Amino acid sequence: MMEDMRYEAPSTIDAAVALLNGASAPKVLAGGTDVLVQLHIETIEPDVLVDIKNIPELRTMAKEADGWRVGAAVSAMEMVENAAFCKDWPGVMEGVILIGSMQVKGRATVAGNVCNGSPAADSTPAMIAAGAIASVIGPDGQRQVPVEDIVVGPGKTSLAKGEIIVSFLLPNQPAHSGECYMRLTPRTEMDIAVVGVGASVTLDDGGTCTAARVSLGAVAPTPLLVQACADALIGTKVDDAALTKLGEAASAACNPISDKRGTKEYRIKTAAVIARRVVEKALERAKAN
Repeated sequence: MMEDMRYEAPSTIDAAVALLNGASAPKVLAGGTDVLVQLHIETIEPDVLVDIKNIPELRTMAKEADGWRVGAAVSAMEMVENAAFCKDWPGVMEGVILIGSMQVKGRATVAGNVCNGSPAADSTPAMIAAGAIASVIGPDGQRQVPVEDIVVGPGKTSLAKGEIIVSFLLPNQPAHSGECYMRLTPRTEMDIAVVGVGASVTLDDGGTCTAARVSLGAVAPTPLLVQACADALIGTKVDDAALTKLGEAASAACNPISDKRGTKEYRIKTAAVIARRVVEKALERAKAN
């Protein structure tokens, strides 16, 4: 019952892990934009709510030697307002900026967006396309987990009991790299994606694609990293033939549901269109870098 719930606000990672590991039904509170709603409508009944915003390591965001490190309790708005980060990762920011309203972004976190486990989360495909790695700490120590391996089903993650995401590393990109995120929604603002696509491409000096990552959201029970989409691009000049194969691979990877936002058939067809647009924009950015 909610009246039995304890609220804890530890100041260290070790204390947070101990609280999570010692509880029978704990919940992490970062921004709270999903958890507080779930508490209000009583879809969750945690015995302890662990607020992670007082842990310094989780509140930092900085460019390190290996890339950008973003703490799990850094708000979406803090990311949006970091001009250097936005310059380095415009595609990630295209996903992050779509996390709710201005007020919601002031509270919400990318870690929460990922761990909420929604197949239609906007930041998750963008982070997957960027090759982001989550630093996870738990009772058994620390491990590094690619973001594509975090969500294992709607509302479910691969985090074990007592584990918590501490930060994300977005590794440095090679020269001639670019990324992008786009989505299709029934409304222009404040809606949930019918299809979301994140992509990154890297070119050699001659303009041939040497690496690519394409992630689809809202078209399967989990966000997808689609190797067949990358294979359609690698070794090509990302010409019309490659983009056509990309679209075919994107549609083939889809396993969506039909709901009030779109039918299964509509999502499958639209995934090819959005994937092509996203890769074209990523290609444009790669050529400029």
